[in-house]
Amino acid sequence: MSQREKKPVSILVKTEVTQEQEFKEFLVEVKGHMVVINDVIYLRYEEIIEGIDTPVPVTIKILPDGTVTLIRSGDVKMKLNFSYEEKKETTYTTPYGMMSISTMTNHLHISLKDNPQSGSVTIEYDLFAGEEKLGMYHLMINFSA
Repeated sequence: MSQREKKPVSILVKTEVTQEQEFKEFLVEVKGHMVVINDVIYLRYEEIIEGIDTPVPVTIKILPDGTVTLIRSGDVKMKLNFSYEEKKETTYTTPYGMMSISTMTNHLHISLKDNPQSGSVTIEYDLFAGEEKLGMYHLMINFSA
């Protein structure tokens, strides 16, 4: 029998991207939900992406072994897997087609607290299309119930 608990949370996602010597920063501040099933934490929220008409559902899955998965569904489908010092293959589906991508996680840190229930996830990774490096990413996720 799995233990399941769902709570509303405030989520702050900051993404720093360096592509071709150009730096961009994106900030998303939203209300969402945290669902805990056994020891796995799921953060769920909707993100507005420029050029896409409907909000994109996002799930961040934090496993007890320290791996993290970022899942976007809807018109944009993407499942990025992060495991420290490992290269992970995946696909990215857009309205224009599908492409194979991979992540190489250079840094991964997870900090969780119980009272109040909150946490932070920091991930630094390189994104590749085949052997071509598309950019360097620094992802920071903070959440609190």
